Parts: sequence; C-alpha cells; structure tokens
Amino acid sequence: MSDLLAPGPTRVVGVLNVTPDSFSDGGRHTGDPVARGVALRAAGADLVDVGGESTRPGATRVDPAEELRRVLPVVEGLVAAGVPVSVDTMRAATARAAVAAGAVVVNDVSGGLADEDMAATVAGLDCVYVLSHWRGASDVMGSLAVYGHVVDEVRAELTARLHAVTSAGVARERVVLDPGLGFAKTAEHDWALLAGLDDLAGLGLPLLVGASRKRFLGALLAVDGEVPPPSGRDAATAAVSALAAARGVWGVRVHDVPSSVAAVKVATAWAAARGGVPA
Repeated sequence: MSDLLAPGPTRVVGVLNVTPDSFSDGGRHTGDPVARGVALRAAGADLVDVGGESTRPGATRVDPAEELRRVLPVVEGLVAAGVPVSVDTMRAATARAAVAAGAVVVNDVSGGLADEDMAATVAGLDCVYVLSHWRGASDVMGSLAVYGHVVDEVRAELTARLHAVTSAGVARERVVLDPGLGFAKTAEHDWALLAGLDDLAGLGLPLLVGASRKRFLGALLAVDGEVPPPSGRDAATAAVSALAAARGVWGVRVHDVPSSVAAVKVATAWAAARGGVPA
C-alpha cells in the first residue's frame, strides 16, 4: 500500500463498471469483467477501480447485497491475476469485504457521508481511502449544485470531511482527496475546480481527478447542439489527464486507459525537461 502513495508520476486508475446502467458503457463489461480488468492493467493502468453501483446523475441506490454480488467475485479474480484493485463503493460492508479479498484502495465518492460506518471501518483496514466531495445522492445532487465560490466551498467541505474521518481513526497519510467533478457540480463548477487544483493541493494531500467522459466534456465538444456520446469524449479526457498530471496530481480516473497513459507520459517528460517545475 505504501508504494501507492510514494512520489512518482501521476497514476492512471482504470474504471471497471460492473453495473448494467453505467452512463459511460451501459454495462458493456459485465460479461467478463475480470478479463476487462486484466486488459486495463496490461494497457498501463496502475489500479483498476471496480464499481457495482452506478453514480450517474439520476441513479437510485442498488441493493447492498446486489452490489456485493457484482463486485466481490471481480475483486477476487483480479487480485488472483495480480492486478492492483480499488473498490468504488459508498458502503462500509462492501469496502470491508473487498479489502479482505485483496483490494488496496477504497474509493468512496460520498466521502463517508452515505454510510456512517465507513470512516470507522476504513480506520481498521489496511488500505488507501479516496475521500470525495459529495453533497447528496445521484437522484438529488443536481439541486445541490449551488455555490458562491466553488473552489473555496469544496475545499472547506473536504476539510470538514477529512477532519471527520481522521477523528474516526483513519490515518491522514492514507487519504487521497477527490474534488468530485460532476457530483453536485455544473460544467462551470467543474472547470473552476480543475483551474483551482493548486488551491486544493494546498490541503497537503494527494489528489485524484475523475473527469473521464463526464457531461462537462460532452457539453464542451457539442457541435450544433449535438453532444458526443461518452466514448466520444476520450480525447478530451486525455487532455485533462495531461493538464492534471502537469499540476502534479496523484491520479486520474479514466475509462480509456491507453490515451491517458500517453497523456501522463507527455506531461511527465515535459516537466522533466523543465527541471521538474510544474507547467
């Protein structure tokens, strides 16, 4: 686990949805998700993030037992294949089972707010904890996208959640922060948060950026009102990956791994040529 947070190039976290209703792939990888995860690793993913519950806008919660049924065999299969695994869950029970099966990261998009047992559970696990900014569930988050100054407020709310989870026993040095792009955010908010990554980095913890295929990129690429499908946003995602890597973020969470692996390599080489100075 310690190697995950050691200094080094920006990590590429490959997304593996084992849901029938993902916004990005519509359940395309539910047939043989272990093979898909192995392929993501072979393509250069440093971690494969396995999720069994869609968090797309408007989604409702899946039954806890169903989430575990979807996730656990995939985590076990990937670990057996030597793939470093992250589990994308808002439930303490799923996190506990996945880490017991070999997952090394718990990626909680709710920052511990969706399950009051999450912080105490993670405190007792040997894993990295990704704590995201979140204001409410997917079916109501659109109404919560109201900010006076989004960077300041997200930073303050992340600080409050960080205090809550460390007070519950989670070691600060095991925490990665995620600004939660698209979660109770408009496109304008997402761009402001990307522009404000240096301010968020001022909290002194690694950052994970999850921009991949999200609506704000679709809106940016729209032509005559025609928004490209999620898979048509991978080039824009890779551009964000390069820019985020140039700012020194710990990781980028993406669906198309090869393009972001290349983007991170470019940003890393560019920074090295500048003497390690961020662009």
